[in-house]
Amino acid sequence: MTSTETSIETTTKSSIKTLCPYCGVGCGLEVLGETGDALPANSSNWKVRGDRTHPSNVGMVCVKGATIAESLDKNRLLYPMFRESLDQPFQRVSWEEALEKICDRIRLVQQEQGVDSICMYGSGQLQTEDYYVAQKLLKGCLGTNNFDSNSRLCMSSAVSGYLRSLGSDGPPCCYEDLDLTDCAFLIGTNTADCHPIVFNRLRKHHKQDAQMKLIVVDPRRTATAEVADLHLPINPGTDIDLLNGIAYLLWQGGKIDQEFIASHTNNSSAFIELLQHYPPEKVAQICGIPQADLELAAQYWGESARVLSLWSMGVNQSSEGTAKVNSIINLHLLTGTIGKPGCGPFSLTGQPNAMGGRESGGLSKLLPGYRLVSDPQHRQEVEEFWGVPAGRISAQPGRTAWEIIMGLETDEVGLLWIVATNPAVSMPDLARTKKALERSPFTIYQDAYHPTETTQYAHLLLPAAQWGEKTGTMTNSERYVTLCAAFQQPPGEARADWEIFADVGRRLGFTELLPFQNAEAIHTEYVQSTKDRVCDQTGISYEKLKISPRQWPLSASSSLRYPLGKDSQARLYTDWKFPTPNGRANFIPHHSRGLAEPIDGDYPFILTVGRLYGHWHTQTRTGRIEKIRKMHPEPFLEIHPRDAEKLGIVQGELVEVYSRRGRAQFPVLVTRAIAPGTVFAPLHWGSLWADNAEANALTHAISCPDSLQPELKACAVQIKKVDFERVL
Repeated sequence: MTSTETSIETTTKSSIKTLCPYCGVGCGLEVLGETGDALPANSSNWKVRGDRTHPSNVGMVCVKGATIAESLDKNRLLYPMFRESLDQPFQRVSWEEALEKICDRIRLVQQEQGVDSICMYGSGQLQTEDYYVAQKLLKGCLGTNNFDSNSRLCMSSAVSGYLRSLGSDGPPCCYEDLDLTDCAFLIGTNTADCHPIVFNRLRKHHKQDAQMKLIVVDPRRTATAEVADLHLPINPGTDIDLLNGIAYLLWQGGKIDQEFIASHTNNSSAFIELLQHYPPEKVAQICGIPQADLELAAQYWGESARVLSLWSMGVNQSSEGTAKVNSIINLHLLTGTIGKPGCGPFSLTGQPNAMGGRESGGLSKLLPGYRLVSDPQHRQEVEEFWGVPAGRISAQPGRTAWEIIMGLETDEVGLLWIVATNPAVSMPDLARTKKALERSPFTIYQDAYHPTETTQYAHLLLPAAQWGEKTGTMTNSERYVTLCAAFQQPPGEARADWEIFADVGRRLGFTELLPFQNAEAIHTEYVQSTKDRVCDQTGISYEKLKISPRQWPLSASSSLRYPLGKDSQARLYTDWKFPTPNGRANFIPHHSRGLAEPIDGDYPFILTVGRLYGHWHTQTRTGRIEKIRKMHPEPFLEIHPRDAEKLGIVQGELVEVYSRRGRAQFPVLVTRAIAPGTVFAPLHWGSLWADNAEANALTHAISCPDSLQPELKACAVQIKKVDFERVL
């Protein structure tokens, strides 16, 4: 009897618990199929449903999670591939050859340009174990902080805002607060489409509690805004004006928590002084909303004991993203609505493991355990923990995602290693991005799928195992850590991302620092790096995670206090002690600077870019699923009827959209759901999925000075009918 026959003979029905690999809601999934003595090699028989035992979704699942298994075996990168130059075809190479090419190039770049010419650009799709090994390889072994991830384009403003206002990164709320709040304030988030399971839970509470109020701030009348008690369609770029205007009305109306402010905050007098510039009549005019609606929003907030704010890309992807986050938190500090059930400032994470990446140091200014490379004590702690020489970790923050692009332009980057992301579609100013990628002397592209739009800019392709094919952990927006177990073999010669990083490190001579033989060993080491930090996970182990997900902070020691009968803490700052030098949270007053690129006579419209319910980022996975393709068959441009009439365009007509950087084409969707003067395009379509429909061909790279997150949400554009005679 062959081994295959043995495997078939011992096959049994099985159920594997895991996590959805799409957004940061972190829905538990249950995968049903057949397994035997060994993991199966394909997913043709897998069925996926929501895990009713998972605390974050309790069995609910959206279309993306429900169809995830359908993408596993489609268009996979199966073997390492190499070419000397971009004008040559790829040739299959062995893993031995591929790894030697990487190591030879690293040594060459170190010798000729220095270690800071080596850059890695990762992804919130990585598991925490992948992230951690990458940090140890680059920051601990090689001595460069040049690891950044696509979280820079997603959540870095939330990171920076939490740090400045509260003293540490980390959302202080949990999903239970969705069931307990009496006023939900949603700003810069189309939660119904982008975080549907969170929205379903909030909407259920909203329907059941007639006293609960839902406020939605968005220039578009989205599916989220449709069910709001109050929709504020503010002018793009006026978020801070609105937030300060609400704060002014709360202060004037005596709806503030004087005792909390006096005992637990810093800088309140400067904030109150700033508010004098934001009377309601002025704010309403700036924001383009009725003064009565502004006053109603303040009334809802002021009359509520449990206010929960939720935000996502519409706040973070801004040249003043950190300032917007600070301004949201200012409102919670003003009213004492933090650290209690049903309230607090809650950033909704965009990617499945963006939180795990932040915890493990996966941005260019971070180190594991919510530490900063700029802090000498933090560097020393990590150097001692890793057992590397003092001074090995650079005090200089590494290159951010866009700084990597600029480094390619000036030939300062000698090796670029891209992992599990598709920057040839997702980065801003795509014409400039693509030209920079073409200049790269050596680009490694490590991904599960082939081709993607970024493939054409790579010299070496490395096949990566993805969801369901490797075991590791991910952390969702409410700080729940879930074990994602492998349930099938990787196809071809695909390998787990952490295995590739560790193998390269060992070949470079760092065997003792990278001894890991499995993901559990990595996790065991990693959690010790979080000891006594806000994100303490020393009480979390694979053994515990096999029973159920665990929420941090969860300490193995008694140094952290938890509510009676619980081994972890659902909310942060319940004692109103913050990880700042004096234990108080910080009011951080900001005036609005407005949009980085305002409209003018040549570019009279503001383009805002966003996501659709069914698709995920650049369609690398969802574009290969038939049901989702039918749901969203083509890109489009939303435009208000008044603007369409002025331009002489009608429903379905093809238009060209121009910015100062590039152009794109979209069929028109005429709708009153978008404010006059603003247009909207989805970001999902790269060159593989449509012709000239790349929204980021139009966007700019001007960034928040604190978070260095680009303003992907707004740019100035002009719109013209397509001249078919000229096109032909």
